[in-house]
Amino acid sequence: MSRRLALSCCLSLIAASWACAPESADDAQAATPAAEPGLDLEAVAGMLVARMDLQPGERVLLVGQGWGRWDALVPLLREGVAAAGGVDLGAVDVHGAVLEGTAPTGFADGLASGPDGWAEALGGVDVAVKLPGAVPDPAVPTDVYRVLQDVLRGGQGRTVHFHWAGKTSFEMEELPLDALADRVYQTALLETDYAGLEEKLAAFEAALRQGPVRVTTPAGTDIGFEVGDRPVTRQDGDASAARAAMARNLIDREVELPAGAARVSPLLETVEGSIAFPSAMWGGERVEGLVLRFEGGRVVEVAAASGRDGVLAEMEAGGEAASTFRELAVGLNPLLAIPEGEEWIPYYGYGGGVVRLSLGDNTELGGSVGGGYVRWNFFTDATVTVGGEEWVRDGRLVGAGAS
Repeated sequence: MSRRLALSCCLSLIAASWACAPESADDAQAATPAAEPGLDLEAVAGMLVARMDLQPGERVLLVGQGWGRWDALVPLLREGVAAAGGVDLGAVDVHGAVLEGTAPTGFADGLASGPDGWAEALGGVDVAVKLPGAVPDPAVPTDVYRVLQDVLRGGQGRTVHFHWAGKTSFEMEELPLDALADRVYQTALLETDYAGLEEKLAAFEAALRQGPVRVTTPAGTDIGFEVGDRPVTRQDGDASAARAAMARNLIDREVELPAGAARVSPLLETVEGSIAFPSAMWGGERVEGLVLRFEGGRVVEVAAASGRDGVLAEMEAGGEAASTFRELAVGLNPLLAIPEGEEWIPYYGYGGGVVRLSLGDNTELGGSVGGGYVRWNFFTDATVTVGGEEWVRDGRLVGAGAS
């Protein structure tokens, strides 16, 4: 406890001292660090600002890490926000401290008082951009982004998730990014036909509401459910205020860039069937040949060729959420498809034909199962049929999904 308090107080003092600098046109930005090789940061910043569709006077905060490969992006984003008619609130880390090497703004005064003052200050933010490395800190009881999420849950504001991460092995291990992943992500961000993606995701949502969903895989997955009137989050890259006004759940206000997935937590009582999982770690044990059978959205049978005890241990530790079907996510962006000849999944499965069947807490999707446990599971060879029409076959977009 004392270590947490010491860390929190130290960061608050840093934020307070930096916030004392006057905010004026004469405040010079810190020297721009060298651009990351192979990335067109000016184009990246321009696209992020364009997708926000800022209205005059909208207030924009950047939440980042500092002293990393994305330092050079921060001043470009701030300049872009101002040029688009927005109000630049500056850049802070998840502890509320001004990012080192960036010019502070008066907004930091509202964060310098510590977490007790964050709700009021962050409640006035129209758009927050979550930059790479800005992850929740388990060592402290709260942080800036968790408070921002409370603001979003209250029906205010929106955030842009610019993670530049999520490169995942077929065995569910996150991998470091390399030059190829950078190229795939940058191409998807800059060259996606956003109008076409919006139409495709809207058509997929309409199909989900019309008929039952069935997901199968060669390994033995065969699970079905209905969506009904459940919220369907269309991650089409629209981070405008107009889209946020239509939000029905938390993740409708958390816009991912690159974009490309449809996400839904179905009617739990309709979820029936089995999921055959790829080899992966569960409860600290490697598990092979795992099959979970569901009735009414709950796990009723656990079978595995090896490692079954690890699955049971993880489920017991995760509580009710760990044995509950959470979500279907289907990647519909062809520019984020698995690169030919590669054996990794780009950006959290947002690419064309990748399917995610998740377990756990579904509250961010508008559900009522809490507890905090979440487990994502990717499938690269699934077939998804909606109302009798195939959208994905053996891991590739077909029919309306391929158009």
